[in-house]
Amino acid sequence: MSADLRVTRENARFQQWEALLTNRSKRHRSREFLVQGVRPITRAVEEGWTVRALLRADGTSSAWADGLWSTTEGERVLVSPDLHARLSGREDGSELVAVVEMPEDGVSRLEESSRPHGPVVVFDRPTSPGNIGTLARSADAFGASALVVTGHAADPYDPQAVRASTGSLFALTVLRVPGPGPVVEHAHAHGYRIVGTDEEGSALSDVDLGGRVVVVVGNETHGLSSGWRAACDDIASIPMVGSASSLNAAVAGSIVLHESLRQRG
Repeated sequence: MSADLRVTRENARFQQWEALLTNRSKRHRSREFLVQGVRPITRAVEEGWTVRALLRADGTSSAWADGLWSTTEGERVLVSPDLHARLSGREDGSELVAVVEMPEDGVSRLEESSRPHGPVVVFDRPTSPGNIGTLARSADAFGASALVVTGHAADPYDPQAVRASTGSLFALTVLRVPGPGPVVEHAHAHGYRIVGTDEEGSALSDVDLGGRVVVVVGNETHGLSSGWRAACDDIASIPMVGSASSLNAAVAGSIVLHESLRQRG
């Protein structure tokens, strides 16, 4: 088991990788993030994301890890077991951690998706990385083409978001955009309808979610921003019974995406 580098102490390289777990600004400055767990790493490789380095716990062996170690491009680093445990998170049984390159954020990438006919999902100002990952998982399951995070928001490359997506994040075109403007311009130029989600709106089953559509999910507490609300061609409301006054934002987005899939047949 050959390696390009062996790390047995907290040197500068290790500290750089550990910072990617908690320091958002360092993630985006270096344009790389850590991926933990068997399924997320496998999906990242299968979907063609650039792996800059594979970090492997020294002294471990499995068919899965051996296969990726021998076939994946990027630096190969053996890390002492105690240091590796600090990078690998809660995913038991995964002796690899991947350092993956962050893609660019330009909205032009929306036309480069491998799923050009699926809806584009916008999550406006989410505060929870876990909700981003959950919505990414649903977006993948229901055939969406992209996940766009807008405004002052949690980071889609936070380890919690990547973990919650169970690897589905890598099946989507992922963008971060400061506000509605660039996405709205792109939608108008390429024939997308924009549909928001809110408790005050048309019944979900009455809203046209076929064809090219942007589905906008608002902030967990405050809902859609005024900018997104003004940009929407329609607002969809999910009928509810019972005592619950609202749904979790990622759950609401998932229901709308399922309805879009149903309408697309």
